[in-house]
Amino acid sequence: MRFNPLRNLVRTGLSARLLLLTALFVMVSEVLIFLPTVARDRFAYLEDRLDAARLAVFALEATPDNYVSPSLANELLADVGAHGIVVHKADETLMIDSQMPPTPGATFDLRGVGMFTLMRDALTTMLRHDNRVLRVLDVSRKEPDVVVEVLIDSRPLRVKMWHFGGQLLGVSLIISLITGALVYVTLQWLLVAPMRRLTQGMIQFRESPFDASRAVAPRRRRDELGEAEREFAAMQETVRQTLSQKERLAALGTAVTKINHDLRNILSTMRLLSDSIAGSAVPEVRRVAPSLVAAIDRAVALCTGTLTYTREGTPSLKRVRFALAGLIEELSELELKSGEERLRLDNKVPPSIIATGDRDQLFRVFQNLAQNAAEAGARRLSVRAVDGKGSLVMEVADDGPGMPPKARENLFQPFAGSARPGGTGLGLAIAREVMRAHGGDIALDESTGSGTIFRLTLPGTPR
Repeated sequence: MRFNPLRNLVRTGLSARLLLLTALFVMVSEVLIFLPTVARDRFAYLEDRLDAARLAVFALEATPDNYVSPSLANELLADVGAHGIVVHKADETLMIDSQMPPTPGATFDLRGVGMFTLMRDALTTMLRHDNRVLRVLDVSRKEPDVVVEVLIDSRPLRVKMWHFGGQLLGVSLIISLITGALVYVTLQWLLVAPMRRLTQGMIQFRESPFDASRAVAPRRRRDELGEAEREFAAMQETVRQTLSQKERLAALGTAVTKINHDLRNILSTMRLLSDSIAGSAVPEVRRVAPSLVAAIDRAVALCTGTLTYTREGTPSLKRVRFALAGLIEELSELELKSGEERLRLDNKVPPSIIATGDRDQLFRVFQNLAQNAAEAGARRLSVRAVDGKGSLVMEVADDGPGMPPKARENLFQPFAGSARPGGTGLGLAIAREVMRAHGGDIALDESTGSGTIFRLTLPGTPR
């Protein structure tokens, strides 16, 4: 396959495309005005012949008997470029013609003629190849009551029209090239060069996002490209800081994971020893043993939760259609307890509501919410759902004591959003991660002394 530089430039270069398109559009504009311009030039040519014919007749009127010799008549007709001239006045008709005037092949009456008729007649004249005689008549431009008509050949007119059309096309081509070059230079300066600079900055940032020396320095332009450069520079700095923070957190997470693994093994050993302490014969030892066991259990739970959270990553979803009411009803099988009492489930989800998503992951979300409600001291959990046009809205409410303000501030942050001592806050963080993976979300609607309400949304299920 042969390499064509021009074709390659047109395919890849924005500036080359702009240059060619500009020249093309200008040429199209010139072509659209070509026929009207040529038609107007033809009309002017015919009017000039009629004016020359009227002047020739003045020589006839200057004679006493309105008669000129054949030789003078031929000179006047040759000067006009006509075979015959007729002037119609109100009271007389004057005529200059050759001895044997030809029969006209077409008549063109220019009185009140419209532009479309002129364009049609011009096109007809240009496309013919014969030399027919044309009879042309119109009102004299300086004498409204005088009608002048001439017999002329069509070939000189056609040659004149083609010559004028060629000049017009040549000028149009020059105008197109000049306009295209000016537009090319202007767009190259205003648009293409800044875009190329911005694109090069993106490539360099992709190759080395941590190298601050290669960042794009925004200029003081006030247009859209200047704004894009400023936004890109700000994005570079934000991404660079985020990547640096993520890199440090990744290293810290790896270290914490290793420490957690070892610490969990140590705590498991301590749990076995605490069981032996609980069976001690010393009353003081037996009295502190439950607190020690509870503290070790919380530490083991914290380590387990941390390890699980760091290993799981973004949940992979297996979407299915299922009845939401059936999933909520399964929460009652968990037999969650609030103190000594069992958490009561009030399932108010209509059986007709169908949800689409990963059923196990969504059950995990509701399980975390129910578990949190039970641990907070709630005795009743109510679940409602409304299937709207664009989304499925679910409401999970409990009658617990509500959340403290500090817990609300970091509600969905891992290890920071727990409302109870020793909690990790991973339940709500995982719930939000699962909901957002489905294209929905979870938010705290309200939390007062009479209870807490969470609002969950999922994309609507196609019917």
